[in-house]
Amino acid sequence: MPLLEIKNLTVAFDTSVGLFKAVDGIDISVDAREVLAIVGESGSGKSVAMLATMGLLPNTATVTADVMRFEGKDLLAMSPAERRQIIGKDIAMIFQEPVASLNPCFTIGFQIEEVLTWHMGLRGRAARDRAIELLRLVGIRDGAERLGAFPHQMSGGQCQRVMIAIAIACNPKLLIADEPTTALDVTIQKQILDLLVKLQSETGMALIMITHDMGVVAETADRVIVQYKGHKMEEADVLSLFENPQSNYTRALLSALPENAVGDRLPTVSDMMFEAAPGVSR
Repeated sequence: MPLLEIKNLTVAFDTSVGLFKAVDGIDISVDAREVLAIVGESGSGKSVAMLATMGLLPNTATVTADVMRFEGKDLLAMSPAERRQIIGKDIAMIFQEPVASLNPCFTIGFQIEEVLTWHMGLRGRAARDRAIELLRLVGIRDGAERLGAFPHQMSGGQCQRVMIAIAIACNPKLLIADEPTTALDVTIQKQILDLLVKLQSETGMALIMITHDMGVVAETADRVIVQYKGHKMEEADVLSLFENPQSNYTRALLSALPENAVGDRLPTVSDMMFEAAPGVSR
């Protein structure tokens, strides 16, 4: 049984011009200890699908699925209170834009300890010691001093490490990383990716990596789902995807890698015709 199993997920938003389907009938599953990459252009529904799984979409969103199970438990049938016992503990998420994701009004220490108190029952010295340990695990050595810092007093890379510390605080069984290297410079991107892979290997948690970067996919994933306009275009293990992509859209994504530039011109996805999923215009 997969750790997370989703079948026929659809997410629609009520807009001034009617319903807009951001995700249209996709299936997603991930096994324990597996690294799954969900890749596609901006607007392909990658983040929306995961936010739907987490129950973090606004009331304007309508979420339906034939199956949405975690460890065999029906997420859609749970009450909000029951779901909160899982979200943030057994399923955790690292969001885009780490500086914006942290609350600017509270210290780093407060935000880490809040999770430990809510889900693990730790308070006082026990919560503080665990927070310092988590900062050390994510590569912030002066954790005791950093607990009193506010997000604006830390760099983007440090804030991303804090977000990772919060996400792994309760030893989740599934970690969702949504574009975890966005807005970071290349050197810090490599450090963050190496950290996530190291933590996944050491803890045995499953990891879903949301990205538009095929290089990240090649370095981190066991299996890949390619999305376009809310549809799943292809799913394969990472080696098969790169060596023998089945959809023209996947081939277009691979052709747009920087190493395929001709002179000073980089191929774009729009340069190639691709197979459209039902309802997707060519």
